[in-house]
Amino acid sequence: FHLDMCLQRYMMVKEALHERANLLEIAPHLSAPLPIMLPVYKWWQLPYYWAGIKMYDVVAGIQCLKSSYVLSKTKALELFPMLKKDKLVGAIVYYDGQHNDARMNLAIGLTAARYGAAVANYTEVVHLLKAKDTQTGKERVCGARCRDVITGKEFDVKAKVVINATGPFTDSLRKMDNQETQNICQPSAGVHIVIPGYYSPDNMGLLDPATSDGRVIFFLPWEKMTIAGTTDTPTNVTAHPIPGEDDINFILNEVRNYLSPDVVVRRGDVLAAWSGIRPLVTDPNSKDTQSICRNHIVSISDSGLVTIAGGKWTTYRSMAEETLDAAVKAHGLSAETCKTVGLMLEGAKGWTPTLYIRLVQDYGLENEVAQHLAATYGGKAFDVAKIAQVTGQRWPIVGKRLVSEFPYIEAEVLYAIKEYACTAIDVIARRTRLGFLNVQAADEALPRIVQIMGKELDWSQERRTEELEAARKFLYHEMGYRSRSEQLTKTSEINLDYQEVVRYKKRFHKFDKESKGFITTVDVQQVLDSINVQIDENSLHEILNEVDLNKNGQVEIDEFLQLMSAVKKGQVSDSRLAILMKSAEETLDERGPVTVDRSGGGV
Repeated sequence: FHLDMCLQRYMMVKEALHERANLLEIAPHLSAPLPIMLPVYKWWQLPYYWAGIKMYDVVAGIQCLKSSYVLSKTKALELFPMLKKDKLVGAIVYYDGQHNDARMNLAIGLTAARYGAAVANYTEVVHLLKAKDTQTGKERVCGARCRDVITGKEFDVKAKVVINATGPFTDSLRKMDNQETQNICQPSAGVHIVIPGYYSPDNMGLLDPATSDGRVIFFLPWEKMTIAGTTDTPTNVTAHPIPGEDDINFILNEVRNYLSPDVVVRRGDVLAAWSGIRPLVTDPNSKDTQSICRNHIVSISDSGLVTIAGGKWTTYRSMAEETLDAAVKAHGLSAETCKTVGLMLEGAKGWTPTLYIRLVQDYGLENEVAQHLAATYGGKAFDVAKIAQVTGQRWPIVGKRLVSEFPYIEAEVLYAIKEYACTAIDVIARRTRLGFLNVQAADEALPRIVQIMGKELDWSQERRTEELEAARKFLYHEMGYRSRSEQLTKTSEINLDYQEVVRYKKRFHKFDKESKGFITTVDVQQVLDSINVQIDENSLHEILNEVDLNKNGQVEIDEFLQLMSAVKKGQVSDSRLAILMKSAEETLDERGPVTVDRSGGGV
C-alpha cells in the first residue's frame, strides 16, 4: 500500500512538473520562473529540505526550470536583506512558476473562442435537462436550462454530453442531477494579502514550510507588490467570500516572524486582502481539510453527467484532457487525439521579452506602461496601444494612466470591453488587477472607469450609478477595504503619551488658528497657501474625509489624535492628512524669523 501511495505521489508530481513546463511555453507573456527561498534556522533541516527539493529537480528531469541550490547565511541575507538574522544557518533556493491567474483564465477562454467554442459570460445553470434513452429506458442528461445573470433571460442549451467543471460549486450541480448524491467537494478558504513591494526583493520569493500551526506561508513579489498567504480553513461555498480580520492578522504575524526586527510590519500596510475558495475533493467522511488529497477526480453519474473536481491551476490542461477522454469513451463519441500540449494561448504569438521596447519606440508609451502591456496582453499589446489616447504632453506621448502609481491606462478599459468585460468589477478585478493590488487606488479609479464604460456601452445614468455602487461594495467587502477603513474606527482609545499629545495638539493648532477645536478644508488651504503648496479642493476634501469619522465635514481634535494613535500603532499607514500636516509644520518651523546675528548683524 505504501509503495502504491509513493508511486501515486510520484506520478502526481511528474504530471504537475510536465504541465508547469507546458504552461511556461504556451503563455510566456503571462508566466515566468520565480526563485523561492526557504530560510533554514536549524542545522539538521538543511540536508533534510535540500534532499526533498533535489528530488523535485530529479523528477522534473529535462523540464527542470533551473537547479535548486544552497546559500550560506551571508549570501541569503545579501539576496533577502529584510530576513531575520538570528539563528539563521542558511537557505535553499528552488524555482517554481508564477503566472497572472485572471489573465490566464481569460487567455484560455479567448483561445477556445478562436478555435470555435461558444463562450458565455455571466451565465448560470438553473437546472439540467433530461430525456429517456430509447434503448435502455434510463434518464440521460441532455443539456441545461441557463440564465443570463445580467438580463435575467433564460434559455436552453442542448448537448450530447454535459460536463460539470464548476470548482467550489461542483456539488450543487451534482445535486441537480441526483438529489441523493453524497458531497465530494470540501471547500477550503485561503486568504491572501497584498503589502508594499519593499517587503520582498524584486525577484525572490520566500516560503516557510512549517508555521506556528503547520500551514505553509509564503510571500512573493507580484506585480511590483508583495503577495502573502495563505490560510486554509473549511468554509461554506459562496460567490462572495470575505477575508476575515483574524486571517489577515495571522498572515501578518507569520510575516513578522521571518523579518528582521528593523522592519516594522504594520496592519496599515495591507493594501488589499481577499479570500479564495479551493475546491478540494474528499471522501465525505473526512473532516480535516489539510489531509485532503490535492489531486483531482473524474466521475460519471448514472445519467451520464461528467464531473471533474479538485486539482489545481498548474494541471488544468491535463485535467481537461482526462475529462474529455472519459466523456468521449462513456458516450461513444468520435474525436481526434488531444492537441492542447504546446498550443499557444491568446497573446503568446508574437510575444518576445523585448516587445515592450517596440511599444515605447512606436507609440511613445512610458517604459513601465509598455512593460505592463507586453506582460499582460503579449502580442496583442499593440491593439491596446493603438487605441491609447494622445496625452498632449512631451512624454509620454500616449497612454493616460487611470491612477498615478500603477501602469494601467484608460485604453485598457476600452480593450476590456472587447474582451467581454460587462461590469466595472470585471475591469478592476478580472481584466486589470488594480482591485487586487490596492483597494484605495481602485476606488479612486472607479468613477473614470464607469464613465469610459458607460459611454462605450451606452449605459443610462441609473446603470452608471449601480455599477459604481456595486464595484465599491465589492472593494469594501471582498477586497479588504472594510477592514482597512475600520482600523481607524475600531478603537476609540487614544494610545499616546503626554509628550505626544502635547506635540500633536500644537501641530493641530497651527491649522486651527481660531481655536475652534476642529479644522476644515479652508483651514488646511490657508496653511498650504502660506507655504506655497497647491492641492486642489476635491483632493483636500478626500484627504479630510478619510479621517472625518462622524462625517460632519470637519476634523475634530479627538479625530486627529485618534488618527495619530492609529498611525503610531501601525494600524494606518500612508495617511495623507498625517503626512501633509507633519510636513507643513516642519516647513512653517523652518521658516521662522531669521535672527539678526545670522544675517551678519544687520550691517
